[in-house]
Amino acid sequence: MLKFDQVLHAHLGSLKEAVTGWSEAVSKLEKSKEKAESGLQGKADKADWKGENAGVTQAFVRKTAKEFGDALTEATSIRNILRDAEGEFQAAKSELERLVAEAPGKGMRIDQQGTVSHLIRPDSRSKDYDGPKPEVADFEAMSAAIKAAIDRANNADDVASRALRGLVGADKNNFSGTKYDSLAAASKAQDAEDAHAAYELYKKGDEATPAEIDKLNALFKNNQKDPYFAEKFALEVGPKGSMEYWADMGDPSDGSRLGVDHRDKLKELQTNWSMTLATATHSTSPEMEQWKADVIKAGSEPIQTRGTSPYGFQVMSNLMRAGEYDDKFLKNYGNALVVTERKMTHDGRLPADRAWQQMGGMPSHLNWQGGDLGKDPMIGFMEGLGHNPKASTDFFNSSIDVTPENTKDNKKLDPFDYFTKDREWPEELNDKGDRTKEPGYNALGHALESATTGHPFDAETEGLKDVRTKENAEVMQKVVERYSSDSKFMHEQPGIDDSLGKMGAAYIDELNRSLETNSDSTMEEQERSPFGANDAKGKSRFGEEFDTGLLWNRGDAINFMGIVSQSESGHSTLSAAESLYTTSVLEQVGPKPGTDFQDRDLTDARTTLRIGSEAQGIMDGSRMAQIDMDYEKDSEEHKKAVAKSTEWVKFGVGAVAAGGVVALTGGAGGVLVPLAAETVGGAVTTFIGMEADDLAEKYEKDEMLKKNSDELKEKALTDGKENSLRPGIAYATAPGWTYDQRNILNEDLVDRIRTGRLHAQDNNLPDPYEKKV
Repeated sequence: MLKFDQVLHAHLGSLKEAVTGWSEAVSKLEKSKEKAESGLQGKADKADWKGENAGVTQAFVRKTAKEFGDALTEATSIRNILRDAEGEFQAAKSELERLVAEAPGKGMRIDQQGTVSHLIRPDSRSKDYDGPKPEVADFEAMSAAIKAAIDRANNADDVASRALRGLVGADKNNFSGTKYDSLAAASKAQDAEDAHAAYELYKKGDEATPAEIDKLNALFKNNQKDPYFAEKFALEVGPKGSMEYWADMGDPSDGSRLGVDHRDKLKELQTNWSMTLATATHSTSPEMEQWKADVIKAGSEPIQTRGTSPYGFQVMSNLMRAGEYDDKFLKNYGNALVVTERKMTHDGRLPADRAWQQMGGMPSHLNWQGGDLGKDPMIGFMEGLGHNPKASTDFFNSSIDVTPENTKDNKKLDPFDYFTKDREWPEELNDKGDRTKEPGYNALGHALESATTGHPFDAETEGLKDVRTKENAEVMQKVVERYSSDSKFMHEQPGIDDSLGKMGAAYIDELNRSLETNSDSTMEEQERSPFGANDAKGKSRFGEEFDTGLLWNRGDAINFMGIVSQSESGHSTLSAAESLYTTSVLEQVGPKPGTDFQDRDLTDARTTLRIGSEAQGIMDGSRMAQIDMDYEKDSEEHKKAVAKSTEWVKFGVGAVAAGGVVALTGGAGGVLVPLAAETVGGAVTTFIGMEADDLAEKYEKDEMLKKNSDELKEKALTDGKENSLRPGIAYATAPGWTYDQRNILNEDLVDRIRTGRLHAQDNNLPDPYEKKV
């Protein structure tokens, strides 16, 4: 793989000379070919040779003459490959040169590794500095442009090197005669060659050796997200071919050892196969449109192997757990899947589990990713939605005609209600051999994350931005309404709590805006609220009605934050998000470090800390109440759970993006927290760098576990209050304040935190959930 400095400093003179040399060779071979055809072969064809001489010499002459033509074709192909490769390399090199030259004028520098940084760090600028002040978005744009240029050079290098090896290495005694008009043509030919090679390995089914499965995985990886390869493979295998292959892999009755000895290879193959088909569905060619229709049509049909007969939907859904499938295909597939399930369950009179019982034989092992065996097709489909935000948002905001064959009855089903409330999710056999509903609700959570945040649930944190739309917010309104109404929805849906925490973190700004109001039922924000997703003109990103209107009222916000915080992961994620968000709002609405301020200038800063502290109090109180419900008082489990309640302060920051910060909390994954400002400055940076005690370890190493639960709870709540101070401390200690200003801020803002913490106790918090015995 080529690196930044290699592309930037590439010497292309030799390559240009090679192109010139091969162009000259082509001209000479054109003349030689003409002479060979008109002279050598022409005379041999006219000669009246007899006997052995005619049978041997004449054929040899014809073959020799043909070699001149093949030599010309091969030389022309080599010239074309080198010419286009040189053009791609030069374009990439020129782009990097341009970026490096322009960077200083934008306040940035690019080092020899291609890393972008400040030309002059903000903390090193003089007071009268009036040069460029690049923001996070500027750094992201520059890094993306650098990556695109390097990728362009690497792609050209890969295609050219493979094409040249194929041209000159096939037969030492003959010219290949392979014709490439361009580098693009060579790339397409390589894709077709790889797709056919993958097809040949596919035909071996579960009789393939481990080495052959490795080859198939390598072909998929080397062509990952390559549209031409993906389409060629999908069409060559056929819609039912993929299903039959995967069903055969999951048939435990036919003696194959792959699923016994090489589960890791099948896990990798499932991911690669899924991503390949996902890429293929984005093609709109007539052949692929028919392929997609045939996949859906086969969904309700059994796929028969020697010992199993899963439905097509069961098999295909397990090939949707990775990759971003096409929006329209996902919608059509999901609608057909729901319609089929409703018919099989007699419109819901039977549980969903009954719909997907196989008609005979042994149960199939369709999912090798872990968590479940792949019996319930809704799980794989939800994972597919989790990787396509547009499709998931549309799905949960739409309705499904469950009797599409009857145009008069208008019988509709609400997908959000169906999957979050009405559907009885089947128990699945997990990796430990236990039967649990967790895999289904975990996948549902992933789909809802995607629908509410606008990002795939497992998106890479680098470059992540706040992209929420009105449509995303509409799904989030449903989420808050459902899961704030009764704690049973979260607690009786194992595996969804971490996703609810992430969704809450992504809307922490709107939750704070609701908390600021004085009434639990009003849908109008407090006038001139410092919170919410408003732009510089005071307009909401979610539409005109939310310029001053709330997505949900204060009562629902309290219940949602309280219920989600009853779980360990939900409390951890929301607490970290609240602290980051509070710090960012302080930085925007409070006086700027280094400026003078009056008492009235601190109004919004006080509000920000008061609401932030109240939110933390709501979350801490809810978590403590749930711990009391879950564990026997003074038991070791109770004490450790109390100790862990403050561990969220150990979060780190995985990425800083325009409009958001990605916080990584223990076991919670990447969470995009909206920032109040478009830049990340002193207070946020100070806050992120603050050290936090590892309270849980201190509890175990010291003598604290010997104390009773009441003492530990008091200590944990005190620590929670101190954690609420962190945003205020970060703001008050940001570079630029004088000693006197710092003291004023510390005293004033600490008082606001105490007020907010006390206010939290006045809230009617949701009752902890009492688990069913």
